[in-house]
Amino acid sequence: MKERSFVTSTELKKLQHVLTARQGELEQTIRNREGPAIEANPALLDQIQQSTDRELAIGNLERESRQLRDVRAALDRIRLGAFGGCPGCDKEIGVKRLAAVPWASSCIVCQNAEDRAYQLPGDTFDGEPLILRAGGL
Repeated sequence: MKERSFVTSTELKKLQHVLTARQGELEQTIRNREGPAIEANPALLDQIQQSTDRELAIGNLERESRQLRDVRAALDRIRLGAFGGCPGCDKEIGVKRLAAVPWASSCIVCQNAEDRAYQLPGDTFDGEPLILRAGGL
């Protein structure tokens, strides 16, 4: 039996198009990315810069790979008719949230609760608690 859909068919088609396009972009970016270069360079500042560049490239690849996984999961939810529903509370994920982050798998309330679970004690930024985000908005 097919699950109920939480978004209209028009919204669903638009979001599916956005997700498919994003999937293609991410696959292309990941496929065309060069591996992190490791060069022997005697200058300490050059070594530090290369190390920083390598860490940044690895971080970007990890972020893009994670987002590609989330996009593919969202497309699977569309195929299964379960797109737009939050598995945590079984409520609708807001259309504005899905427009901003079409691969979102949880409503904002459940996502905030999950984000708080990842927050390290004492982490703050400008006096506000720092939230480590795994999935976006």
